[in-house]
Amino acid sequence: MDKTVMLIAEKGSFMVNAIANGLKNEGYDVIPCEADVNALGRFESLPKLLVLYLDEAISTQTDLMVYLKDQVIERELELYLVGNQEELEEAVKLLTISAVAGKLERPLNVKDLAAVLDKAIERGTKAEAKKKILVVDDDPTMLRMIKNLLSSKYHVFMANSGMNAITFLAKNTVDLILLDYEMPVVSGAKVLEMIRSESATSDIPVMFLTAKNDKESVMNVLALKPVKYLLKNMPPEEWLENIDEFFGN
Repeated sequence: MDKTVMLIAEKGSFMVNAIANGLKNEGYDVIPCEADVNALGRFESLPKLLVLYLDEAISTQTDLMVYLKDQVIERELELYLVGNQEELEEAVKLLTISAVAGKLERPLNVKDLAAVLDKAIERGTKAEAKKKILVVDDDPTMLRMIKNLLSSKYHVFMANSGMNAITFLAKNTVDLILLDYEMPVVSGAKVLEMIRSESATSDIPVMFLTAKNDKESVMNVLALKPVKYLLKNMPPEEWLENIDEFFGN
């Protein structure tokens, strides 16, 4: 994980320029961006580390916060907020606490910010060394449970629909896909067909994790050669054992 950070703030602010220069002195490549959805949308991709420097107007800018929250959750970015206590509270209400990696109050010591970012990079480097698993399920409770179960050993990505999974795989590579069978719009079997039909994804191992255990459902997907067919009524520890065994082999 490289030392690149996007600094999102009011354009031309003296304090923001001082923070950017301070981070550069700490070895960071700083990408400045105006606190505006259109400005952010001009970037094809965002770096893993984002710092949002708040003021009264920015902290209540609903469209900006919603956009950032979606980007952070979808792309697994780390967003850090800098502001006074009131600005931080207002921003967190719009972003939700799950989308915020950290908060720093003004007046800000840039070395403290750099130290926080350094720790994020260290965590990211360790995560990149882990095997990557994409979990595809339309049930948010199931997604969270699987992520909590696997995250200590694996780098877990989540998709809440078959098409979101296909979109994710168009830009990212993983070592294993855990795929629900019964999903609205695009079923797990159809998702697996689409994965197998593309050369870039055809060799990714897929395990079904499903409540469907009838003979017809099982036979429908065996021809697509999933590496395993796990049932949701199994103890979660058995899911982990099967995944550990797969990577061990």
